[in-house]
Amino acid sequence: MTKVEIRKVLIANRGEIAVRIIKSLRTIGIRSVAIYSSADKSSLHVLLADEAYCIGPPDPLQSYLNIEAIVKVAKKAEVDAVHPGYGFLSQNPKFAERLEEEGIIFIGPPSKVHLFSGDKVGARAFLKENSIPVIPGTFKPVTNIEEGIEVAEKIGYPVILKPRFGGGGTGMFICNNREELEENFKIASKLASSAFGCSELYLERYFPSARHIEVQILADRFGNVIHLFERECSIQRRFQKVLEESPSPALDDDLRIKICETAVRIAKLINYVSAGTVEFLYVPETQQFFFMELNSRIQVEHPVTEMITGVDIVKEQIKIASERPLSYAQEDIRARGCAIEVRVYAEDPESDFTPSPGLIEEYLPPKGPWIRVDDCVYPGYEIPPYYDPLVAKVIAWGETRTEAINRLKIALEEYVIKGIKTNIPLLYAILCDKDFVSGNYCTTFLKTKKIKPINIGKIEIRERRIEIEYRTGVSPWVLSGRIY
Repeated sequence: MTKVEIRKVLIANRGEIAVRIIKSLRTIGIRSVAIYSSADKSSLHVLLADEAYCIGPPDPLQSYLNIEAIVKVAKKAEVDAVHPGYGFLSQNPKFAERLEEEGIIFIGPPSKVHLFSGDKVGARAFLKENSIPVIPGTFKPVTNIEEGIEVAEKIGYPVILKPRFGGGGTGMFICNNREELEENFKIASKLASSAFGCSELYLERYFPSARHIEVQILADRFGNVIHLFERECSIQRRFQKVLEESPSPALDDDLRIKICETAVRIAKLINYVSAGTVEFLYVPETQQFFFMELNSRIQVEHPVTEMITGVDIVKEQIKIASERPLSYAQEDIRARGCAIEVRVYAEDPESDFTPSPGLIEEYLPPKGPWIRVDDCVYPGYEIPPYYDPLVAKVIAWGETRTEAINRLKIALEEYVIKGIKTNIPLLYAILCDKDFVSGNYCTTFLKTKKIKPINIGKIEIRERRIEIEYRTGVSPWVLSGRIY
């Protein structure tokens, strides 16, 4: 297999992941091309890229989801490859195929892998046939409520309804009894149709006290597959992750090895290529784990793994796409210490997480030893209302979990964002909660505990810090994404 030289990469995304990809491209001397909607003209990824092209109006369907428009820019800019980031077209097999037709490298798995991971029902059936533990439920689409009731009564309530081709928590409903199943079936089907173009649903047994464990994998085109250990992603709201950490406080060494080896086996079964994540549901009461889904892209929470292993996952994606073997063998991968990530959103947690777009009047991210901030904003930037309101990810590393928690709390205390509402008070409250500190939590943590946001205060210290930074002439957004 001949090595491919990648000299210029188009990033088919926006926000913090686009910024993060640009930073890795710079470290290995590859030129970056940004695309942006008219609403993102002043975005940080546009300012940092070597080249930038407007792709269309704010509506994602006409910009970041417009395959032909992106291909046109890729050809115009004469790029060698496209990195899709996460979300948008990152797992769209048609996008990967279209780039392949034009002789442009897709930095990610081939289209056949996306087809496998996108069909949740098909993936479940295939892996069960190959002796992989899969969550009890249906292995073909549930086409009517009668079928759903029959399955639910067989596997036992509560159950969860999911779209066959879904993702990101959209269209998922927990049903505790027959009445709730009947009530939610039509709603879920309609949401699945509008969001994913297919109304088909499937059912799984729902485990209220389960934990969400995922394993980061890397696979090259020569059959080599390794894992970079696991991440715990059980702190969620509406099936969306809020905080992630590694290692998981729920696993002992034997179980950790078993889950990670199962993830590698799954990747080999489907001839996986590139970075990916195998997601599992872990039931502490029985110490059982079940395959949940495969994410055939880089994850929002990938920095957690980078902080404990020292592996640049984006850099490895580019090497794999260049037809090179993995830089590491499994025995080279060592996990050191603990890393925790929180997602900072422009939203109001005290008002049902209502998005809070608007002008950022003042902005100063935290910094210090073992703190990493991946962000996409700066003072004077206006957050548009059209996209996911993720502002930044703050990651702290420590020799111990306690040290990582304490560093992350200090980082949030120092974080200055004025002009918009953020979920920082809620994130801080989670880190202070005794059950979280003890590692005793599950996927229903936020729903059942009803944690109240904590107003961190210390305004005078934070304002003084802004004044000092401005007097020294430091532009805060230049610090974005650096690891200290």
